[in-house]
Amino acid sequence: MALRELKAPVNYEKQQSAFESFLTDFKTSPEQTITAALGNVTIDEDELSDDYDFMDDDDGAAEERQRQRQQKREPQYKYKEALRQLANRQIDSITVDLDDVQIWEEQQQQEDELKLVGSIEMNTKHYVEIVSRAIDKKMPPPEADLTFKDDVLDVLAARRQERNRVLEEEQERDPAIDADVFPAELTRRYTLLFKPRSGTLDQPKKALAVRDVRGEHLGHLITMRCIATRVSDVKPIVQVNAYSCDRCGCEIFQPITDRQFGPLTACPSQSCVENQARGQLTHSVRASKYLPFQEVKVQEMAEQVPIGQIPRSLTVLCYGSTVRQINPGDVVDISGIFLPTPYTGFKALKAGLLTDTYLEAHHILQHKKAYSEMIIDPKLVRRIEQHRQSGQVYELLARSIAPEIFGHLDVKKALLLLLIGGVNKEVGDGMKIRGDINMCMMGDPGVAKSQLLKYISKVAPRGVYTSGRGSSGVGLTAAVMRDPVTDEMILEGGALVLADNGICCIDEFDKMDDNDRTAIHEVMEQQTISISKAGISTTLNARTSILAAANPVYGRYNPRISPVENINLPAALLSRFDILFLLLDTPNRESDEQLAKHVAYVHMNNRHPEQVTFTPHEVRSYVAQARTYRPTVPESVSEYMIKTYVRMRDQQQRAEKKGKQFTHTTPRTLLGVVRLSQALARLRFSNEVQQDDVDEALRLIEASKESLNTDTTSGRRGLNPSSRIYNLVKALADSGACRAEDADDDETLGVELSMRKVKERVIAKGFTEDQWMTALEEYTSLDVWQTTGGGARLVFVTADADEFEDDMDI
Repeated sequence: MALRELKAPVNYEKQQSAFESFLTDFKTSPEQTITAALGNVTIDEDELSDDYDFMDDDDGAAEERQRQRQQKREPQYKYKEALRQLANRQIDSITVDLDDVQIWEEQQQQEDELKLVGSIEMNTKHYVEIVSRAIDKKMPPPEADLTFKDDVLDVLAARRQERNRVLEEEQERDPAIDADVFPAELTRRYTLLFKPRSGTLDQPKKALAVRDVRGEHLGHLITMRCIATRVSDVKPIVQVNAYSCDRCGCEIFQPITDRQFGPLTACPSQSCVENQARGQLTHSVRASKYLPFQEVKVQEMAEQVPIGQIPRSLTVLCYGSTVRQINPGDVVDISGIFLPTPYTGFKALKAGLLTDTYLEAHHILQHKKAYSEMIIDPKLVRRIEQHRQSGQVYELLARSIAPEIFGHLDVKKALLLLLIGGVNKEVGDGMKIRGDINMCMMGDPGVAKSQLLKYISKVAPRGVYTSGRGSSGVGLTAAVMRDPVTDEMILEGGALVLADNGICCIDEFDKMDDNDRTAIHEVMEQQTISISKAGISTTLNARTSILAAANPVYGRYNPRISPVENINLPAALLSRFDILFLLLDTPNRESDEQLAKHVAYVHMNNRHPEQVTFTPHEVRSYVAQARTYRPTVPESVSEYMIKTYVRMRDQQQRAEKKGKQFTHTTPRTLLGVVRLSQALARLRFSNEVQQDDVDEALRLIEASKESLNTDTTSGRRGLNPSSRIYNLVKALADSGACRAEDADDDETLGVELSMRKVKERVIAKGFTEDQWMTALEEYTSLDVWQTTGGGARLVFVTADADEFEDDMDI
């Protein structure tokens, strides 16, 4: 029983003639194209631009500029000019924009609507051939003759076209002659691509996820957003094979449409068949037609994958001018034709009736810089500016990060600075200094380290979350595997390559094997991945911030042994982190009660108790705006950094003697302070780092060490911040540090200290400015110390201080 034969729903001959008219008649101008894209908004009405200064023009230059402007405004034949360039071999591909086809179709207002755009989107593969025929008909003759400098393929194509014209003229004179012309596949020296329609403000064009591509899309022109995981080498793929017969001298052509084919051995020409000569065919490589070919393996984005499922992947085939546009780790919008391909060889026996699917790429749009691609709402810009001028935006943004998690304000501030990052520098000799901030959170179980990592990976426009136990060294860097198409060894990027220009969150950092952990040493400092295995020696970009979370070596932090024994990570790795936070879960009645109330409220009301100022989208928008600034360090601030670094080295030396050492203070620590200071300057929308930024960066570093100073072995409850600040100021007074420059030698009334120096020391020890002001007011009211000189000096009253200390001991 035969299948029903259906008449074609459209008239292909009429559509081909319509395409011929479109290629020759469509007019456009640069200004009209931009105006249409902006929604008919006129631009450049005053005929002035940023790089034009009318004072520099004389009369002749002004006339020339006027003539060029008038020439730009005149409508231009876009595709007619493209055909001329194709004929002159200046370009090798032509892109038909479906927006242009739609505009031209609306202008024609024909009675019988041909629906060209809809037909192309529904049956794209067939319309590639129809539009190619229209291009062949309307292709003008070349303006320049062939020379010895031209490519061999250009010479062959020109000779074949000339022979086709001669045969067609002979057939017109004598219709009985059989015109044995060259097929179009051999005379075409271009690739035809379709660019999909762009969305409007009312109906935006949304890219599909890989799992949203269904069987109903077969043959359609679709757009898909994905991330490239593997890219093959560019190889030539044969389109038409050419042979020459040694008996009859005929040239035989074999078009290739399948993945596998068998080369011809016997001559199928009429002369050899009649004479039963069976002439031997010789493959002619120069007469065959090849195209550049590349296979790209893409995977759906992390935010598109439902929980509990693995990400789906799809194969994208790139031909001609679409090759070499995608690198591993790129987030791209790929528009192309969704097509099926049957299995071949042994797979066909195993698969039966099943077929594989792939996407034939036509248009590729890169999304490399996710922050710069963001379009911020003007209302949100005004709201951000209003909060920024209030001076509280640092605290508000920090509280808006993971608001469901109780406390950890300093950790959230450090995470905010991690999102913003420092400034990348490239020195004149080519050496690069990273600006991305690396951070490690280590602490007891149950302090919400993993939740913070998950939140940051969601807020960052390009974030990858992975676990140390489930990650191998090659899974983080790059894997070498065999390409199923070309059977060669190729690279497949790992998590750090996929997180390029983003943040890579690594949980369970302490559970990783030492061999796997050393794979990220180069990434954290040089921001590259060097591969030398299986005959492949290359360097991949990994410009990412590392956010790691780990537990102490015994599960919980043991206060009876040193911090180095608790952390148990190599010093080479710890020094690469700009800031390390130790989160300890110490019993405290007040904080435990507040935590329990917070958790109970979140579970009952499904939201956080406090009203948060910024949503995750607003935080992302603020970070995008802050990253546009490139702050520099002035000379006065750099001198302050130098003094601070020297003091930190002295503190480290004393801490090593006491066994309280937390991290090693190395020159990398100084670079970390610079990066944190630049991130704070960016947060203020400033292009210059101030001393307050350096103080806050130092305060965060000291706050990360603060939890180690609690004496858990003595059983005494930790002092409040005011008491600890008092002890610090008393130690400064006893040691004679921070003395006022013109202080009197008579110390009967008390020790005169410089208020500015004392404040710097207090803030450098991890206390906030509010805590310092609270302690200052509290002990001033108790007459323990007094402020003089308009608040420039602090007089520590020794007698009252001794009595107050005795009262505290009682």
